[in-house]
Amino acid sequence: MTSPVVIIGTGLAGYNLAREFRKLDSETPLLLMTADDGRSYSKPMLSTGFAKQKDADGLCMAEPGAMAEQLKAQIRTHTRISGIDPGHKRLWVGEEAVEYRDLVLACGAQTVQVPIEGDAREWVFPINDLEDYARFRAAAAGKRRVLILGAGLIGCEFANDMALGGFECDVVAPCEHVMPTLLHPAAAAAVQAGLEALGVRFHLGPVLTRLHKAASGLEAHLSDGQVIACDLVVSAIGLRPRTDLAAAAGLQTNRGVVVDRHLRTSHADIFALGDCAEVDGINLLYVMPLMTCARALAQTLAGNPTAVSYGPMPVTVKTPACPLVVSPVPMGLDGTWQVEGSGADLKVLCHGADGQLLGYALTGEAVMEKLALNRQLPALMA
Repeated sequence: MTSPVVIIGTGLAGYNLAREFRKLDSETPLLLMTADDGRSYSKPMLSTGFAKQKDADGLCMAEPGAMAEQLKAQIRTHTRISGIDPGHKRLWVGEEAVEYRDLVLACGAQTVQVPIEGDAREWVFPINDLEDYARFRAAAAGKRRVLILGAGLIGCEFANDMALGGFECDVVAPCEHVMPTLLHPAAAAAVQAGLEALGVRFHLGPVLTRLHKAASGLEAHLSDGQVIACDLVVSAIGLRPRTDLAAAAGLQTNRGVVVDRHLRTSHADIFALGDCAEVDGINLLYVMPLMTCARALAQTLAGNPTAVSYGPMPVTVKTPACPLVVSPVPMGLDGTWQVEGSGADLKVLCHGADGQLLGYALTGEAVMEKLALNRQLPALMA
């Protein structure tokens, strides 16, 4: 019997790779294994659920049984891989050995956790998958005050979503402006003003040090002495690629699982894509590069080796209070920023010394210019 192609992970990366592979090969056995319940959903939708009044079931697009039928695949849920044996092309689930023809790591990224003192740490919720979202929705029922840790992309999206869902939102982060690794200060100010117009309160600079239960909910103590009353906390501090399984198997890891342009790891029959993968030195935790990699890797697994290439990869941020599209400047390139427009409608452009457009941030009405600007951007990985 032919050993299957095995995909570890049933998020956007795993399921999209499986779909693309099945377009090219309908016969090779396909096995997907996941530590969660295997439901198909779009992770970016986790930060839009409250405004749309959708619970976890409402965000689910298909149950694992339906996905197995659609993909002509076996799907094993709530299954934890205990180790990979690259030399014998097998992995272990406890004492059970599972052989593979090719193995694909689509393990995603895990939330960054910080230590918090106090007796209310069980009220801090990271939201990284559908099961996390279900737990948070249950905890939030009947509550009205949420504290969000982190003012990055995810923190701002949750602030916008929960404010539209009727919550009072406070955002705490040790930075000078929102999305500091992604945005020029002018664009950040426009986004923050849009969220403040919804009632979101920002506390930028301090960190949460203690979280205590109080008679009327929780008390969040910040490092600058402020005390914020809240009912529950969302932790949106950041994500870290899951590399433990790969590292334990002797695969090369850095920020993510190190792969070449064919998404091959340091072992010939093991590949990686999505949030866990560092592709030719680049680790992008966004949907567009994930989809690009899924199409390329499907070709490779089907017998047509295909190197991945990244064109411009703009990111649309789900902050309808101030629409935002950003194309970060590629690593290693420097340029000069210029700000055009006023109020919420800003076009913030970065040009190199030769006049080449390197990146941009568009807010408000200026997002309409993204297609024209994309045509001027260099490829991230030609």
